[in-house]
This record gives sequence, C-alpha cells and structure tokens, in this order.
Amino acid sequence: MKYAGILWVAAVMMLLAGCVERKLTIVTEPENAVVWLNDEEIGTTPVTVDFKWYGDYRVRIEKSGYAIINTHQNLKPPLYDYFPIDFFAQHIWPGRIVDTYTWNYTMEPYQAPNSEELIQAARTARATFQQEINDAQLQIQKEQGKK
Repeated sequence: MKYAGILWVAAVMMLLAGCVERKLTIVTEPENAVVWLNDEEIGTTPVTVDFKWYGDYRVRIEKSGYAIINTHQNLKPPLYDYFPIDFFAQHIWPGRIVDTYTWNYTMEPYQAPNSEELIQAARTARATFQQEINDAQLQIQKEQGKK
C-alpha cells in the first residue's frame, strides 16, 4: 500500500512534468529573405524554428537586390537552463516553459563596388602577397644557409 502511494505520486508528477520549448524567430526588413542557420536553409523571413542548444550561430541572409548579411549571433541560456536548475525546469516544473528569441535585421540595397576601388584593393592585395612571398623566400634561404 505504501509503495502504491509513491507510485501514484510519481505517475502524477510524470504527467505534470514540464518541458522547455525553444523557439527562434528571424525577421528582416524587407521580408521574404532566405535565411541559413549554420549552413542549413531554414526558410524565408519572417521564419520561426525550434532550437536545441544555446551558443554561437552562423547567420546568412540573402534577398535579390540587397547586400548579403553574413554574421554570427550568440544565444545565451536563461538562468533556468544551468545545472542543476535545468533538471527541474525540464522534468519536474509543472507546465511548459517557452523560451523565445527574435533577431531583427535590416537589409541594405546592394551597391556594386566602384571599379577604381576594386583595382586599388587588388593592387594592395598583390603588394601584400608579394611581400609575404619575399619574406618566405628569405626565411628559406636563411634556413638553407644554416645547414
């Protein structure tokens, strides 16, 4: 009889056991931009997805006629998701906890780069790479001279 009461209490607690539902919504201005999270396409904005973990997410957003957004966002866990509180929030807390986040992005119209700026950037890159090659060759010559 004593064990029946304990089993009954355990069964009721299991039925009332809570869980944490995690949702992330990404909104852009303008809407209907394609979104990738960690290189996985999740849909067009506004888009809401479930997520399982907190941490750093790679975000890529594209829309024709607008500059591509490539960035990182960090989702920090709420207090109830730290040990040992997380056990109670996910297994014992009565009811459901809904953890929602919204990331907002404003997309800028695409502007083609000026050809003079591109040429200057290429010249700068060439000079930098040539200097690195020269430095590497000098280092090789010094090492061969020591042998």
